[in-house]
Amino acid sequence: MSESSWRQRAGTVFTCEKQPAQGRNGMVVTNHPLASAAGMEMLAAGGNAIDAAVAAQFALTVVEPMMVGLIGGTTCHIRLADGSHRVIDGMSAVPLAGHPTMFKPIAGTPPNVYDVEKRENQLGPKAVATPGSLLAWTHALRTYGTLPLADVMQPAIRHATRGFTVTPYLADCIRDCAPDLMQDPFAADRLVPDGTPLEAGETLVQADYGEALQLIAKDGESALHGGPLGDLVVECMERTGAFLSSKDLTGYRIVERQPISGQYRGWEIVGPPPPAASGVHITQMLNILEGYEVARLGFGTVDTIHLLAEVLKIAFADRAEASGDPAFVKVPVERITSKAYADQRRAGIDLTKARQWTGGLLAKEGADTTHLTVADGRGNVVTTTQTINSLFGARFIIPGTGMIPNDYMSNFDPRPGNALSIAPGKRVTTSMSPMMALRDGKVVYALGLPGGRKIFPAAMQALINLIDHGMSLQEAVEAPRVWTEGPFLEVEHGIPESIRQGLEARGHKLVRMPTVSGGMNGIQFHTDGSMTGAACWRADGAAVGLGGGLARQGVRFVLPG
Repeated sequence: MSESSWRQRAGTVFTCEKQPAQGRNGMVVTNHPLASAAGMEMLAAGGNAIDAAVAAQFALTVVEPMMVGLIGGTTCHIRLADGSHRVIDGMSAVPLAGHPTMFKPIAGTPPNVYDVEKRENQLGPKAVATPGSLLAWTHALRTYGTLPLADVMQPAIRHATRGFTVTPYLADCIRDCAPDLMQDPFAADRLVPDGTPLEAGETLVQADYGEALQLIAKDGESALHGGPLGDLVVECMERTGAFLSSKDLTGYRIVERQPISGQYRGWEIVGPPPPAASGVHITQMLNILEGYEVARLGFGTVDTIHLLAEVLKIAFADRAEASGDPAFVKVPVERITSKAYADQRRAGIDLTKARQWTGGLLAKEGADTTHLTVADGRGNVVTTTQTINSLFGARFIIPGTGMIPNDYMSNFDPRPGNALSIAPGKRVTTSMSPMMALRDGKVVYALGLPGGRKIFPAAMQALINLIDHGMSLQEAVEAPRVWTEGPFLEVEHGIPESIRQGLEARGHKLVRMPTVSGGMNGIQFHTDGSMTGAACWRADGAAVGLGGGLARQGVRFVLPG
């Protein structure tokens, strides 16, 4: 199928807002141009994709402080040039002092709502879970990278100490969170000075955070996990009666896991295993969809969106049973991802009307995350998602560090006795979906995005856009999306009114949304060795490609005479 023929069968047609990048020797796609430039700086210096990804991750902690930080969680999917895959699990965990009744749920809240008194699991030090991001990044660099930590951190240090220009996207995020940020004097001074949120075009300088980064560049992860930065974190926690301790920081271990692999129409789809829900449920949904001629149904038609909605509801109905930290919960991966189970679930779908599917407890996840995808032209590919959970995490700054910590404790059920209840050391269940699609053993697409529990449904839709509808990568990441887990079907504004009416006629209750999940980015690998990088309109994403190359060997310019 050609890149535009999908339009002939489409019920929804759209125009891309961004342009893709092309390159042969490397590609970096992140949700901020300065982070993409940081990664490309490493590739241009001779580094590999892992070097570039770690440089971009550190840079994102500076230029997307609302999304990612050193006191956060990471799921990183790496494919090396030898064809092997691994997923580095750096997801946050319950502090050792945590216990099932550490928060007081607000009386009368439904089972899938985790609100507690004083919002203690969302705001302030008690909301902070044990971080894994810094350990995941330094492990990846030390094990698979080629450049020193101090080198890959230089762009981040530079942007923190010299400052960078606030984008409209960052300004909107600050304005949305201003009431909470103003409760912390350090966050207020930085982001809401004199009670006025920073505006687009202003310069944001984070000198104290720059000093923290310099300390990490010198001492490595031990600066936070057992060193002076960690001491400042623990001091803040102890002063406020919070739970994170020095034992948590020094005792946390990242885990390398084998990814989940599924088959879809001759493609191999590879993604994260539990505690991530993404690999399990993307495989499950594609197994169900394989029984339908999705290409013939057309993109964004009533038939296709109805089918997607039913498949999404099935996945979320099974999610509680197929999610969780495998150290605490038995996850039935083989059953949920089997073709036989897909046949069983598919048999219950009614193509003429919406139906309800049985389900259980749903995890609450922050939707404010960031993602990046990197390739070096030598066969190394990284697709990785990282976050401090909610927008600006716990919405305060650790004094003396400039660091904004996560609020991951809000993802755990504050009621004891349930699958997602709090237990010391339990890792967060996540929907992060750093995915790769392979053909004949070779990576063709690598992609991912932020968006909380809407991540893996959006990633699945991008995959069928590419595989079934034959879209270009730019089209696939920008295409209008839908999402549901139950009573309401969210549709982006790009879905036309006629299609919405058709869906309502089949029993769907629609909610129009400006966006469904966040800024996707990805890389396509062509058979001639070149690459295309694409980022979408939902974030400040930018793709940077490395083309050209070194001079022809043996040629030099000689002045006449």
